Amino acid sequence: MTSAFWLTVSLLVAGTALAGDISSPKGVVELFTSQGCSSCPPADAALKQIVDQGDVVALSYHVDYWNYLGWTDTLSSKENTERQYGYAHSMGRSGVYTPQAIINGRAHVKGTDVAAINGKISQLHGEGQGLTVPITARMNGEEMEISIPAGEGRADVVVAYFTKKEAVTVERGENSGRQMEYWHNVYDVQTVGMWEGKDLKITLPAKAMGRSKKDGCAILLQASGPKGEPAAIMGAAVLMAGRKRPQ
Repeated sequence: MTSAFWLTVSLLVAGTALAGDISSPKGVVELFTSQGCSSCPPADAALKQIVDQGDVVALSYHVDYWNYLGWTDTLSSKENTERQYGYAHSMGRSGVYTPQAIINGRAHVKGTDVAAINGKISQLHGEGQGLTVPITARMNGEEMEISIPAGEGRADVVVAYFTKKEAVTVERGENSGRQMEYWHNVYDVQTVGMWEGKDLKITLPAKAMGRSKKDGCAILLQASGPKGEPAAIMGAAVLMAGRKRPQ
């Protein structure tokens, strides 16, 4: 078990909803972005608007394939790039781009267009491809409890840990000299269980979120392809740490 499974009890109030918690989201938006991409700053700002709506799970993943342009993205990782390519594979696409917003693990739109993002969320909901399985996630004493009811399908229970906000000064590359703000940046993704259509309860110890950069987590009920690539998201929730880090 990795340290990312530990959530700090002293920083979270058991049974109390905190600012930023989302229990019944309309959809999930995953933005793939880069500090080295000149087209990405408007998308990073758009994601902040989505975060502020308070009714959508909004996550940011910094990819590493722009790093060759003279600036290494300080938040990038090969795992984030692999996740984006995994979506491309599950959607039958031959390539990826930034800024790309993946909606509910099922569709993609340009990451700068808030109206298109919200429109796609509504469209998928109307087509029965919204978040149809409710997830309950809460702190209970020294434990984090995740509850998923019975339903149709089979999916992984995925926890994506993120920082609330990161401020970065880009010193080289296409965005050289810019002071950037990034919201809900994902730094670790862990699969913590498997849902097979039956009632499922998962209990995790509660000793690390809120320390260092661990500001919150999104719980995703996500199907996967034959090679483990991420696919449709059927349910989601967000838990935030109770104490905010200095910005």
